[in-house]
Amino acid sequence: MARLIDMEQKDIITFLPDNTGRKKRIALACPHDGHTKETVERALKQGIASFSLFIADKTDSWAKDMERRFPSEVETVECDSQEDAAAKAVKMAKSGKADILMKGTINTDVLLRAALDKERGILKKGKVMTHIAVTSIPSYKKPLMFSDAAVIPRPALEQFDAIVGYCAQAARKLGVKKPNIALIHFSEKNNAKFEHTLHYQEIIQRAKEGRYGEVNIGGPMDVKTACDAESGAIKGITSSVVGNADVLIFPNIESGNTFYKTISLFANATTAGWLEGTDVPVIVSSRADTVDSKFLSLALVCRLGE
Repeated sequence: MARLIDMEQKDIITFLPDNTGRKKRIALACPHDGHTKETVERALKQGIASFSLFIADKTDSWAKDMERRFPSEVETVECDSQEDAAAKAVKMAKSGKADILMKGTINTDVLLRAALDKERGILKKGKVMTHIAVTSIPSYKKPLMFSDAAVIPRPALEQFDAIVGYCAQAARKLGVKKPNIALIHFSEKNNAKFEHTLHYQEIIQRAKEGRYGEVNIGGPMDVKTACDAESGAIKGITSSVVGNADVLIFPNIESGNTFYKTISLFANATTAGWLEGTDVPVIVSSRADTVDSKFLSLALVCRLGE
């Protein structure tokens, strides 16, 4: 997997492959916070994307200024409320006029309510919507993908199946030919009290049958074992995933989200994230995320394409 961050300069690496050769159009709901504004300006200056900005705060003149500065790359759409902005941005994405949906200063549940609307939303029929994140942690040797930190409270078997499939596909797009996927639990034992460990057994069997393409998959195991070979050796675990994970699959949203926030705060990690399973990718960065995280999310989704 290509580097996402220059650890020496702390700069975003933006030479990831552009699989479509076409600048993406982003429908951005409520770009009223400083971090989102800086992300948009950086993307425009680097020529990564163009924007349709759905404005709910009519006192904010920034968007109109962007439209004047970048007339061929930016359009603004005035909206009556956050809900109106979400609905109009989703409508644009559903119509095929936007390649990516992105949130700014808007609660995630407001945007997702519009995205999941049964008649006007963008959830693909029969698909599972889930959150995928990619992080660069200074103390880990390579980028690390993980899921789900934002959408599914406690995945059932078929949701785990979709999550693993999405992550395997995304990892390959990032250059990992045979991703090492770790199924995370607090121990290495399957236990009926923890239903996800039984789901993990089925996922491993499906992987053996080739359901996810070329992958190495192991678990249950804890995060340290997945990312630290010495820990695995001490425990006598011989899986090829041990100490070399490319992907962590978390058992529930609490563990995934706690990992996300912990590495961001205490490990100086920069993390990108987006939603899979929808007609277009959806960027739902936390309002508290850094500019680097927001920009990396945007750059990754733009450059990976479909």
